[in-house]
Amino acid sequence: SKRRRLMMFLPHELIIQILLRLPVKSLMRFKSVCKLWFSLISYDSHFANSHFQLTSSKHTCRILFLSNSAPQTRSIDVETSLHDDSSAGTLNFMPSYLEIKGSCNGFIYFKDFGIWNPSNGVHKEIPYSPIHSNLDANCFFYLYGFGYDHTRDDYLVVSMSYNPDLDPISSRLEFFSLRANTWEEIEGTYFPYMNASDDPRVGSLFKGAIHWLACHSDKSINVIVAFDLTERKLLEMSLPLPDDFDLDPNFCDLWVFGEFLSLWSMGNDSVEIWVMKEYNVHSSWTITLVIPIHGISTQYFSPICCTNIGDIIGLDGTGLVKYDDKGQLLEHRSFGIDEHGSQVAVYVESLLSLPGDRVQA
Repeated sequence: SKRRRLMMFLPHELIIQILLRLPVKSLMRFKSVCKLWFSLISYDSHFANSHFQLTSSKHTCRILFLSNSAPQTRSIDVETSLHDDSSAGTLNFMPSYLEIKGSCNGFIYFKDFGIWNPSNGVHKEIPYSPIHSNLDANCFFYLYGFGYDHTRDDYLVVSMSYNPDLDPISSRLEFFSLRANTWEEIEGTYFPYMNASDDPRVGSLFKGAIHWLACHSDKSINVIVAFDLTERKLLEMSLPLPDDFDLDPNFCDLWVFGEFLSLWSMGNDSVEIWVMKEYNVHSSWTITLVIPIHGISTQYFSPICCTNIGDIIGLDGTGLVKYDDKGQLLEHRSFGIDEHGSQVAVYVESLLSLPGDRVQA
């Protein structure tokens, strides 16, 4: 055909430049075109990195909805309808129960198990921490996070634990480096921070650091702490929470709203969203939106991400809800109540692989 003859005369370098500008979903289909394209899209880390950087301004952001009663997943493009989903693949390597504890560069981290890229099926198991294996996990208050250290091209799984019942009190901060393939403990420092909520929470990745809303156990106050992924150290942010912030740790948390580190707080009939206009500057806290939730049957809404045009998507206890940037309800999709629970993660599509050995699903 004319198209096939044209392809034969296109220089290989030009073909690569064309492929680099295509979305991940298209590239995954094009793996079957020929062996060269299969190898390029599946195994060429330089191609994957170049594609990720070149398409950074238009990464497809998706919500992974995982039911704990079945390994099948749903994946929803945040820029389309909540009812327009596709399969993100089957977690055929999945244990009986998972806890999602972070996502970064298209990878999702599952506590005590491993890391998975839903777009290309790459996954890697993470060994148990030798520290945690000797402890009674039920006695500890944990904070988890997952992020990327661009200076070392390394991904870190971060775990911080605190147990006030031991004598002396036990506090530990450790991280797993995928490049070194080992756990490392940050020693010689006391970390009096614990999860401020009764529910497990995921650290918010912002400006190269993982941020948590945590309870400072010694001072009995709630603070924001951040683990710098490059410096590999923990910092307590100097700014307190907003003066007029209605704080119930079980009904508020950090999240990233557009370009800002933000807080959401849920009251009886609305959710307030605060943003930090200037990083670590207390006077820059600004309430930007109040979302009424009386139109939701569960009377619950926790934001998880926003779209390119400013719509806000969050959880209502049974599924997903979308509001516009004025607080008007746009969409609601219920997945029903799963007695085994469900897990949600926000991730971007990528072809990236992980440092070290790569395992193809």
